[in-house]
Amino acid sequence: MNAQGQVPEATAAELLEEYQCGHSFFFATPHATWLAQGSLAVLPSAAGAGNDQLATLPQRAARLLAQLKQNGQRLPMLVGAVPFDPRQAAHLVVPITVRKLEKLSLDPDEPLRTPISGSCSIEPIPAPDAYVAGANQAIDRLRAAELDKIVLARTLKLTSLQPIKLKELLHNLVQHNTLGYTFAVDLPKREESAAGRHTTERTRTLIGASPELLVARTGAHVYVNPLAGSAPRSSDPAEDNRRAQALLASPKDLREHELVIEAVAEALRPYCRELDVPERPSLVSTATMWHLSTEIRGELKDCAMTSLALAVALHPTPAVCGSPTGLAREAIREIEPFDRDFYTGLVGWCDANGDGEWVIAIRCALAESHSLQLYAGAGVVAESSAESELQETSAKFRTMLRAMGVQDDEVY
Repeated sequence: MNAQGQVPEATAAELLEEYQCGHSFFFATPHATWLAQGSLAVLPSAAGAGNDQLATLPQRAARLLAQLKQNGQRLPMLVGAVPFDPRQAAHLVVPITVRKLEKLSLDPDEPLRTPISGSCSIEPIPAPDAYVAGANQAIDRLRAAELDKIVLARTLKLTSLQPIKLKELLHNLVQHNTLGYTFAVDLPKREESAAGRHTTERTRTLIGASPELLVARTGAHVYVNPLAGSAPRSSDPAEDNRRAQALLASPKDLREHELVIEAVAEALRPYCRELDVPERPSLVSTATMWHLSTEIRGELKDCAMTSLALAVALHPTPAVCGSPTGLAREAIREIEPFDRDFYTGLVGWCDANGDGEWVIAIRCALAESHSLQLYAGAGVVAESSAESELQETSAKFRTMLRAMGVQDDEVY
Protein backbone atom coordinates (compact mmCIF):
# COMPACT_ATOMS: atom_id res chain seq x y z
CA MET A 1 0.00 0.00 0.00
CA ASN A 2 1.04 3.60 -0.49
CA ALA A 3 0.97 6.38 2.13
CA GLN A 4 -2.75 6.93 1.49
CA GLY A 5 -3.55 3.29 2.23
CA GLN A 6 -4.34 2.54 -1.41
CA VAL A 7 -3.12 -0.47 -3.37
CA PRO A 8 -1.11 0.94 -6.28
CA GLU A 9 -2.05 -0.14 -9.77
CA ALA A 10 0.33 -2.56 -11.44
CA THR A 11 2.78 -1.21 -13.96
CA ALA A 12 3.29 -2.46 -17.50
CA ALA A 13 6.65 -3.90 -16.43
CA GLU A 14 4.88 -5.91 -13.73
CA LEU A 15 2.47 -7.31 -16.35
CA LEU A 16 5.51 -8.60 -18.21
CA GLU A 17 6.83 -10.26 -15.05
CA GLU A 18 3.43 -11.90 -14.49
CA TYR A 19 3.53 -13.59 -17.89
CA GLN A 20 3.42 -17.39 -17.55
CA CYS A 21 4.13 -19.66 -20.49
CA GLY A 22 1.12 -21.91 -21.15
CA HIS A 23 -1.34 -19.69 -19.29
CA SER A 24 -1.04 -16.20 -20.82
CA PHE A 25 -1.40 -14.02 -23.87
CA PHE A 26 1.08 -11.12 -23.84
CA PHE A 27 0.87 -8.27 -26.36
CA ALA A 28 2.93 -5.08 -26.14
CA THR A 29 2.22 -2.36 -28.73
CA PRO A 30 3.67 1.15 -29.25
CA HIS A 31 0.73 2.45 -27.19
CA ALA A 32 -0.31 -0.18 -24.64
CA THR A 33 0.53 -3.44 -22.87
CA TRP A 34 -1.93 -6.35 -22.64
CA LEU A 35 -1.85 -9.44 -20.44
CA ALA A 36 -4.69 -11.94 -20.75
CA GLN A 37 -4.79 -15.07 -18.60
CA GLY A 38 -6.85 -18.22 -18.35
CA SER A 39 -9.39 -19.60 -20.80
CA LEU A 40 -13.12 -19.03 -20.45
CA ALA A 41 -13.88 -20.40 -23.93
CA VAL A 42 -12.02 -21.62 -27.00
CA LEU A 43 -13.27 -20.83 -30.49
CA PRO A 44 -14.03 -24.20 -32.12
CA SER A 45 -12.72 -24.97 -35.59
CA ALA A 46 -15.20 -24.92 -38.47
CA ALA A 47 -17.04 -28.22 -38.80
CA GLY A 48 -17.17 -29.48 -42.36
CA ALA A 49 -15.30 -26.46 -43.66
CA GLY A 50 -13.16 -28.65 -45.92
CA ASN A 51 -10.18 -26.74 -47.23
CA ASP A 52 -11.03 -23.31 -45.80
CA GLN A 53 -11.05 -22.58 -42.07
CA LEU A 54 -10.50 -18.86 -42.65
CA ALA A 55 -13.69 -18.05 -44.55
CA THR A 56 -16.05 -18.52 -41.61
CA LEU A 57 -13.68 -17.34 -38.87
CA PRO A 58 -15.19 -13.82 -38.37
CA GLN A 59 -18.74 -15.16 -38.19
CA ARG A 60 -17.84 -17.90 -35.70
CA ALA A 61 -15.94 -15.39 -33.57
CA ALA A 62 -18.79 -12.86 -33.60
CA ARG A 63 -21.31 -15.54 -32.56
CA LEU A 64 -19.17 -16.67 -29.62
CA LEU A 65 -18.55 -13.13 -28.36
CA ALA A 66 -22.24 -12.20 -28.72
CA GLN A 67 -23.28 -15.30 -26.79
CA LEU A 68 -20.87 -14.56 -23.94
CA LYS A 69 -21.99 -10.93 -23.80
CA GLN A 70 -25.61 -12.05 -23.63
CA ASN A 71 -24.67 -14.39 -20.78
CA GLY A 72 -23.38 -11.48 -18.70
CA GLN A 73 -19.77 -10.98 -19.75
CA ARG A 74 -19.26 -7.20 -19.86
CA LEU A 75 -17.03 -6.97 -22.95
CA PRO A 76 -15.61 -10.38 -23.87
CA MET A 77 -12.68 -10.50 -26.28
CA LEU A 78 -10.85 -13.11 -28.30
CA VAL A 79 -7.05 -13.28 -28.24
CA GLY A 80 -4.66 -15.54 -30.07
CA ALA A 81 -3.25 -16.42 -33.47
CA VAL A 82 -4.37 -17.24 -37.01
CA PRO A 83 -2.15 -19.43 -39.23
CA PHE A 84 -0.78 -18.57 -42.67
CA ASP A 85 -2.57 -21.46 -44.40
CA PRO A 86 -6.36 -20.97 -44.61
CA ARG A 87 -6.81 -24.75 -44.39
CA GLN A 88 -5.42 -24.76 -40.84
CA ALA A 89 -7.47 -23.80 -37.78
CA ALA A 90 -6.95 -20.59 -35.84
CA HIS A 91 -6.27 -20.74 -32.10
CA LEU A 92 -8.39 -18.04 -30.42
CA VAL A 93 -9.55 -18.04 -26.80
CA VAL A 94 -11.72 -15.87 -24.58
CA PRO A 95 -9.51 -15.27 -21.51
CA ILE A 96 -10.78 -15.16 -17.94
CA THR A 97 -8.93 -11.94 -17.11
CA VAL A 98 -7.63 -9.15 -19.33
CA ARG A 99 -5.52 -6.23 -18.18
CA LYS A 100 -4.42 -3.29 -20.32
CA LEU A 101 -1.87 -0.74 -19.13
CA GLU A 102 0.40 1.93 -20.56
CA LYS A 103 3.16 1.41 -23.10
CA LEU A 104 5.94 -0.78 -21.75
CA SER A 105 9.29 1.02 -21.62
CA LEU A 106 12.39 -0.78 -20.39
CA ASP A 107 15.90 0.58 -20.05
CA PRO A 108 17.65 -0.29 -23.35
CA ASP A 109 21.05 -0.11 -21.62
CA GLU A 110 20.26 -2.84 -19.11
CA PRO A 111 22.12 -6.11 -19.72
CA LEU A 112 20.11 -8.69 -21.64
CA ARG A 113 18.68 -11.56 -19.65
CA THR A 114 19.75 -15.16 -20.32
CA PRO A 115 17.06 -17.31 -21.98
CA ILE A 116 19.39 -20.31 -22.37
CA SER A 117 22.15 -21.72 -20.19
CA GLY A 118 25.08 -23.22 -22.03
CA SER A 119 25.50 -23.88 -25.71
CA CYS A 120 22.94 -24.65 -28.38
CA SER A 121 22.91 -26.13 -31.87
CA ILE A 122 21.49 -24.29 -34.90
CA GLU A 123 20.27 -26.08 -38.02
CA PRO A 124 19.20 -24.04 -41.08
CA ILE A 125 16.17 -25.38 -42.98
CA PRO A 126 16.70 -25.30 -45.90
CA ALA A 127 20.48 -24.93 -46.03
CA PRO A 128 21.60 -21.55 -47.45
CA ASP A 129 22.54 -22.98 -50.86
CA ALA A 130 19.18 -24.75 -51.10
CA TYR A 131 17.40 -21.49 -50.28
CA VAL A 132 19.31 -19.73 -53.06
CA ALA A 133 18.31 -22.50 -55.47
CA GLY A 134 14.65 -22.10 -54.47
CA ALA A 135 14.85 -18.32 -54.87
CA ASN A 136 16.39 -18.74 -58.35
CA GLN A 137 13.56 -21.11 -59.24
CA ALA A 138 11.08 -18.44 -58.14
CA ILE A 139 12.93 -15.71 -60.08
CA ASP A 140 12.65 -17.82 -63.25
CA ARG A 141 8.86 -17.99 -62.74
CA LEU A 142 8.69 -14.25 -62.12
CA ARG A 143 10.64 -13.45 -65.26
CA ALA A 144 8.34 -15.77 -67.21
CA ALA A 145 5.44 -13.63 -65.89
CA GLU A 146 3.88 -16.55 -63.97
CA LEU A 147 3.95 -14.40 -60.80
CA ASP A 148 4.38 -10.75 -59.87
CA LYS A 149 5.95 -11.42 -56.47
CA ILE A 150 6.59 -14.27 -54.05
CA VAL A 151 7.83 -14.27 -50.46
CA LEU A 152 10.16 -17.16 -49.66
CA ALA A 153 11.05 -18.03 -46.08
CA ARG A 154 13.52 -20.27 -44.30
CA THR A 155 13.95 -21.38 -40.70
CA LEU A 156 16.64 -21.94 -38.10
CA LYS A 157 16.05 -24.79 -35.65
CA LEU A 158 17.77 -23.84 -32.39
CA THR A 159 18.08 -26.66 -29.84
CA SER A 160 19.37 -26.27 -26.28
CA LEU A 161 20.36 -28.88 -23.71
CA GLN A 162 18.51 -26.82 -21.09
CA PRO A 163 14.88 -25.60 -21.19
CA ILE A 164 14.46 -22.20 -22.83
CA LYS A 165 13.26 -19.49 -20.45
CA LEU A 166 10.56 -17.76 -22.47
CA LYS A 167 9.93 -14.96 -19.97
CA GLU A 168 13.57 -13.92 -20.25
CA LEU A 169 13.38 -14.08 -24.05
CA LEU A 170 10.18 -12.03 -24.04
CA HIS A 171 11.81 -9.43 -21.77
CA ASN A 172 14.76 -9.09 -24.19
CA LEU A 173 12.44 -8.69 -27.17
CA VAL A 174 10.41 -5.95 -25.46
CA GLN A 175 13.56 -4.16 -24.29
CA HIS A 176 14.94 -3.68 -27.81
CA ASN A 177 11.77 -3.47 -29.93
CA THR A 178 9.87 -0.56 -28.39
CA LEU A 179 8.39 0.68 -31.70
CA GLY A 180 6.91 -2.66 -32.75
CA TYR A 181 4.56 -5.32 -31.43
CA THR A 182 5.99 -7.91 -29.04
CA PHE A 183 3.92 -11.00 -28.35
CA ALA A 184 3.80 -14.41 -26.71
CA VAL A 185 0.82 -16.56 -27.64
CA ASP A 186 -0.11 -20.00 -26.33
CA LEU A 187 -0.77 -22.51 -29.11
CA PRO A 188 -2.52 -25.90 -29.01
CA LYS A 189 -0.32 -28.42 -27.27
CA ARG A 190 1.43 -31.08 -29.34
CA GLU A 191 0.84 -34.68 -28.32
CA GLU A 192 3.76 -37.10 -28.32
CA SER A 193 3.73 -40.84 -27.74
CA ALA A 194 6.73 -42.92 -26.74
CA ALA A 195 7.03 -46.70 -26.73
CA GLY A 196 5.85 -48.07 -23.40
CA ARG A 197 4.90 -44.65 -22.12
CA HIS A 198 1.72 -42.62 -21.93
CA THR A 199 1.05 -39.82 -24.36
CA THR A 200 2.48 -36.51 -23.19
CA GLU A 201 1.58 -32.98 -24.23
CA ARG A 202 4.23 -30.39 -25.10
CA THR A 203 3.48 -26.71 -24.58
CA ARG A 204 3.98 -24.58 -27.71
CA THR A 205 4.32 -20.79 -27.80
CA LEU A 206 4.50 -18.34 -30.68
CA ILE A 207 6.86 -15.58 -29.57
CA GLY A 208 8.25 -12.60 -31.45
CA ALA A 209 8.60 -8.88 -32.09
CA SER A 210 6.81 -7.91 -35.28
CA PRO A 211 7.32 -4.48 -36.85
CA GLU A 212 4.17 -4.83 -38.96
CA LEU A 213 0.61 -3.95 -37.99
CA LEU A 214 -1.89 -5.54 -40.37
CA VAL A 215 -4.98 -3.66 -39.16
CA ALA A 216 -6.35 -1.82 -36.14
CA ARG A 217 -10.01 -0.84 -35.75
CA THR A 218 -11.38 1.66 -33.23
CA GLY A 219 -15.06 2.37 -33.81
CA ALA A 220 -15.41 3.37 -37.46
CA HIS A 221 -11.73 4.20 -37.83
CA VAL A 222 -9.34 1.79 -39.58
CA TYR A 223 -5.55 1.98 -39.59
CA VAL A 224 -3.32 -0.25 -41.71
CA ASN A 225 0.49 -0.05 -41.92
CA PRO A 226 1.98 -2.38 -44.56
CA LEU A 227 5.75 -2.87 -44.75
CA ALA A 228 7.50 -4.21 -47.85
CA GLY A 229 11.01 -3.55 -49.07
CA SER A 230 13.84 -3.96 -46.56
CA ALA A 231 17.53 -3.31 -45.97
CA PRO A 232 19.80 -4.36 -43.08
CA ARG A 233 20.90 -1.66 -40.62
CA SER A 234 24.57 -0.75 -40.09
CA SER A 235 26.33 0.14 -36.84
CA ASP A 236 28.11 2.98 -38.69
CA PRO A 237 25.75 6.03 -38.75
CA ALA A 238 26.91 7.25 -42.18
CA GLU A 239 26.56 3.81 -43.76
CA ASP A 240 23.22 3.28 -42.00
CA ASN A 241 21.88 6.53 -43.50
CA ARG A 242 23.23 5.58 -46.94
CA ARG A 243 21.39 2.24 -46.78
CA ALA A 244 18.16 3.95 -45.73
CA GLN A 245 18.28 6.45 -48.59
CA ALA A 246 19.22 3.72 -51.07
CA LEU A 247 16.18 1.71 -49.96
CA LEU A 248 13.91 4.75 -50.42
CA ALA A 249 15.19 5.12 -54.01
CA SER A 250 15.43 1.41 -54.93
CA PRO A 251 13.26 0.56 -57.99
CA LYS A 252 13.14 -3.09 -56.96
CA ASP A 253 11.98 -2.34 -53.40
CA LEU A 254 9.58 0.40 -54.47
CA ARG A 255 7.96 -2.02 -56.94
CA GLU A 256 7.70 -4.67 -54.23
CA HIS A 257 6.09 -2.12 -51.91
CA GLU A 258 3.71 -0.87 -54.59
CA LEU A 259 2.34 -4.38 -55.17
CA VAL A 260 1.51 -4.65 -51.47
CA ILE A 261 -0.15 -1.22 -51.21
CA GLU A 262 -2.27 -1.82 -54.30
CA ALA A 263 -3.52 -5.15 -52.93
CA VAL A 264 -4.25 -3.76 -49.43
CA ALA A 265 -6.12 -0.71 -50.78
CA GLU A 266 -8.15 -2.91 -53.15
CA ALA A 267 -9.12 -5.22 -50.27
CA LEU A 268 -10.15 -2.32 -48.00
CA ARG A 269 -12.12 -0.14 -50.44
CA PRO A 270 -15.33 -2.22 -50.40
CA TYR A 271 -15.60 -1.66 -46.63
CA CYS A 272 -14.61 2.00 -46.36
CA ARG A 273 -16.46 5.19 -47.30
CA GLU A 274 -13.14 7.03 -47.13
CA LEU A 275 -9.63 5.70 -47.65
CA ASP A 276 -6.43 7.76 -47.48
CA VAL A 277 -3.48 6.09 -49.26
CA PRO A 278 -0.26 8.16 -49.41
CA GLU A 279 1.40 8.34 -52.81
CA ARG A 280 4.90 7.37 -51.61
CA PRO A 281 6.22 5.25 -48.75
CA SER A 282 8.27 6.49 -45.82
CA LEU A 283 11.06 4.82 -43.86
CA VAL A 284 10.69 3.01 -40.55
CA SER A 285 13.38 1.13 -38.65
CA THR A 286 13.86 -1.61 -36.12
CA ALA A 287 17.10 -2.41 -34.31
CA THR A 288 18.19 -4.58 -37.25
CA MET A 289 16.29 -3.47 -40.39
CA TRP A 290 15.06 -0.53 -42.46
CA HIS A 291 11.61 -0.94 -44.04
CA LEU A 292 9.48 0.92 -46.54
CA SER A 293 6.21 1.81 -44.80
CA THR A 294 2.85 3.26 -45.82
CA GLU A 295 0.22 4.35 -43.29
CA ILE A 296 -3.31 3.86 -44.67
CA ARG A 297 -6.34 5.27 -42.85
CA GLY A 298 -10.01 4.73 -43.55
CA GLU A 299 -13.54 5.14 -42.23
CA LEU A 300 -15.84 2.12 -42.26
CA LYS A 301 -19.19 2.11 -44.05
CA ASP A 302 -20.55 -0.42 -41.55
CA CYS A 303 -19.23 -0.89 -38.00
CA ALA A 304 -20.44 -4.48 -38.08
CA MET A 305 -17.15 -5.11 -39.93
CA THR A 306 -14.97 -6.20 -37.01
CA SER A 307 -11.21 -5.95 -36.72
CA LEU A 308 -10.99 -9.73 -37.19
CA ALA A 309 -13.18 -9.58 -40.31
CA LEU A 310 -10.93 -6.84 -41.72
CA ALA A 311 -7.83 -8.89 -40.91
CA VAL A 312 -9.28 -11.93 -42.69
CA ALA A 313 -10.16 -9.78 -45.71
CA LEU A 314 -6.54 -8.61 -45.92
CA HIS A 315 -4.77 -11.90 -45.07
CA PRO A 316 -2.35 -12.79 -46.53
CA THR A 317 -1.00 -9.61 -48.06
CA PRO A 318 1.65 -9.74 -50.81
CA ALA A 319 4.12 -8.63 -48.10
CA VAL A 320 4.15 -12.18 -46.70
CA CYS A 321 2.77 -14.30 -49.54
CA GLY A 322 3.07 -12.76 -52.98
CA SER A 323 0.93 -11.83 -55.96
CA PRO A 324 -1.36 -13.17 -57.32
CA THR A 325 -2.15 -14.65 -53.91
CA GLY A 326 -3.35 -18.10 -54.95
CA LEU A 327 -0.47 -18.77 -57.34
CA ALA A 328 2.09 -17.43 -54.88
CA ARG A 329 0.72 -19.61 -52.08
CA GLU A 330 0.95 -22.72 -54.29
CA ALA A 331 4.52 -21.86 -55.27
CA ILE A 332 5.44 -21.40 -51.59
CA ARG A 333 4.11 -24.89 -50.82
CA GLU A 334 6.22 -26.31 -53.67
CA ILE A 335 9.48 -24.50 -52.84
CA GLU A 336 9.58 -24.16 -49.02
CA PRO A 337 10.53 -27.51 -47.35
CA PHE A 338 8.58 -26.84 -44.13
CA ASP A 339 5.12 -25.93 -42.86
CA ARG A 340 4.86 -22.22 -41.98
CA ASP A 341 2.24 -22.99 -39.31
CA PHE A 342 1.57 -19.61 -37.60
CA TYR A 343 4.56 -17.80 -39.15
CA THR A 344 3.24 -15.00 -41.43
CA GLY A 345 -0.17 -15.56 -39.86
CA LEU A 346 -1.82 -13.10 -37.48
CA VAL A 347 -1.56 -12.32 -33.77
CA GLY A 348 -3.93 -10.02 -31.91
CA TRP A 349 -7.30 -9.44 -30.31
CA CYS A 350 -10.91 -8.55 -31.12
CA ASP A 351 -13.58 -7.56 -28.59
CA ALA A 352 -17.38 -7.87 -28.72
CA ASN A 353 -17.65 -4.30 -30.09
CA GLY A 354 -15.48 -5.27 -33.05
CA ASP A 355 -12.47 -3.19 -32.01
CA GLY A 356 -9.04 -4.79 -32.07
CA GLU A 357 -5.50 -5.01 -33.41
CA TRP A 358 -3.91 -7.68 -35.59
CA VAL A 359 -0.21 -7.84 -36.45
CA ILE A 360 1.60 -10.07 -38.91
CA ALA A 361 3.56 -12.83 -37.19
CA ILE A 362 7.07 -12.12 -38.44
CA ARG A 363 10.42 -11.82 -36.57
CA CYS A 364 9.11 -14.70 -34.51
CA ALA A 365 9.76 -18.26 -33.41
CA LEU A 366 7.80 -21.33 -32.40
CA ALA A 367 9.01 -22.39 -28.95
CA GLU A 368 8.81 -25.86 -27.42
CA SER A 369 10.65 -26.62 -24.17
CA HIS A 370 14.25 -27.05 -25.42
CA SER A 371 13.83 -25.75 -28.97
CA LEU A 372 13.03 -22.65 -30.99
CA GLN A 373 12.15 -22.65 -34.67
CA LEU A 374 12.99 -19.18 -36.00
CA TYR A 375 11.53 -17.87 -39.26
CA ALA A 376 12.56 -15.19 -41.76
CA GLY A 377 11.44 -14.41 -45.29
CA ALA A 378 12.22 -12.09 -48.19
CA GLY A 379 10.10 -10.67 -50.98
CA VAL A 380 11.24 -11.85 -54.40
CA VAL A 381 10.42 -10.01 -57.62
CA ALA A 382 11.77 -10.35 -61.17
CA GLU A 383 14.60 -7.90 -60.42
CA SER A 384 15.72 -9.81 -57.33
CA SER A 385 19.07 -11.48 -56.68
CA ALA A 386 18.77 -14.82 -54.87
CA GLU A 387 21.96 -14.15 -52.90
CA SER A 388 20.63 -10.76 -51.77
CA GLU A 389 17.39 -12.35 -50.56
CA LEU A 390 19.43 -14.88 -48.57
CA GLN A 391 21.32 -12.01 -46.93
CA GLU A 392 18.02 -10.29 -46.12
CA THR A 393 16.71 -13.36 -44.30
CA SER A 394 19.98 -13.60 -42.36
CA ALA A 395 19.57 -9.98 -41.24
CA LYS A 396 15.97 -10.61 -40.18
CA PHE A 397 17.00 -13.56 -38.02
CA ARG A 398 19.05 -11.16 -35.88
CA THR A 399 16.01 -9.91 -33.93
CA MET A 400 15.43 -13.34 -32.38
CA LEU A 401 19.08 -14.45 -32.27
CA ARG A 402 20.17 -11.36 -30.34
CA ALA A 403 17.26 -11.73 -27.92
CA MET A 404 18.41 -15.31 -27.32
CA GLY A 405 21.94 -14.10 -26.62
CA VAL A 406 23.27 -16.00 -29.64
CA GLN A 407 26.17 -14.43 -31.51
CA ASP A 408 24.98 -13.68 -35.04
CA ASP A 409 28.35 -12.93 -36.65
CA GLU A 410 28.05 -16.12 -38.66
CA VAL A 411 25.60 -15.94 -41.57
CA TYR A 412 23.19 -18.83 -41.06
